[in-house]
Amino acid sequence: MCFALLSQLVRCQLVLFLALCLAALSATAGPVAAPAKVSDMAERTRACAACHGEQGRAGPDGYYPRIAGKPAGYLYNQLLNFKEGRRHYGLMTRLVDPLTDAYLWDMAQYFASLDLPYPPPSAKQPAVTAQQLARGQQLALEGDKALNMPACVNCHGQRLTGLLPNAPGLLGLPRDYVNAQLGAWRSGQRRAHAPDCMAQIAKRLSAEDLTAVSTWLGMQPLPTNTHPAAAAGREVAVGQGAQMRCGTAAQPEVRP
Repeated sequence: MCFALLSQLVRCQLVLFLALCLAALSATAGPVAAPAKVSDMAERTRACAACHGEQGRAGPDGYYPRIAGKPAGYLYNQLLNFKEGRRHYGLMTRLVDPLTDAYLWDMAQYFASLDLPYPPPSAKQPAVTAQQLARGQQLALEGDKALNMPACVNCHGQRLTGLLPNAPGLLGLPRDYVNAQLGAWRSGQRRAHAPDCMAQIAKRLSAEDLTAVSTWLGMQPLPTNTHPAAAAGREVAVGQGAQMRCGTAAQPEVRP
């Protein structure tokens, strides 16, 4: 127990040190500097790799998600959410707080540009019933008209690999991470730009539904093409012609 706590403390101190280094480097760029070269950004984002893995491939513990190849708009919005208090994690907030929005956009573009292969799926699968899997598949691919809830594929792409410019892929993420994020939206611990469609969706689902859909997503193999798809529109059809608007569907504004 003591060793685990000490290891976590050392890791946190390392991340904070790297965050300060990142802030110092960004200060020299100026608020309206041109986007940094890719090789330069690779050095400037070392603080991100401390938790999210080398080149943003994902942390080894499943807690820090993959950020490589995610849509730039999504990554930028999440950096803003940490900076502006819609998401809460102290290390992330300390890292991004001193950085300009333009610099955060450069970071988002850098990680979005990384076209890296995903690791092979884990051979260890969670215990799950056929009924749970069927319910998770229904929610992901069809939605639930009775709950006035759209399918995951409506916003995250038919391959569930993301939808440009701002919707992330849902495959290749650990079940526990997806379940935790859905739970955070349901409880109000995680928020996004209004209207917050994900909060609306999560609050319409039971805890059992959240577990079912996160388990199904976590067990799906990645398709051959893992790139985000192009978006066709900003509104999602639900049920009998109802529509749901999402505040993060518009292209984010990058402020100097």
